[in-house]
Amino acid sequence: MSPAPVFSEETHRNLLSRIPHCTGREIAEWLHTVEEGPSLFRFEEKVSWLRSEHQLSYGHAKAIIHEYDLRRAARRLL
Repeated sequence: MSPAPVFSEETHRNLLSRIPHCTGREIAEWLHTVEEGPSLFRFEEKVSWLRSEHQLSYGHAKAIIHEYDLRRAARRLL
């Protein structure tokens, strides 16, 4: 399970909204990349993998992984 983000929900949403402009890829594409990536358990491992594999900033990688974990948790509740 991932830890709560250090940044606020508003900051998280702002980061997500800027990711397509900064990376040239939509959030859905990044979430698919994480889904298809290696099976890592720890939040920081996932962030590190995304940063090193795709040259993302720490903030963007963290926001993508946090969003991925939020959506995955929501699917389990359905």
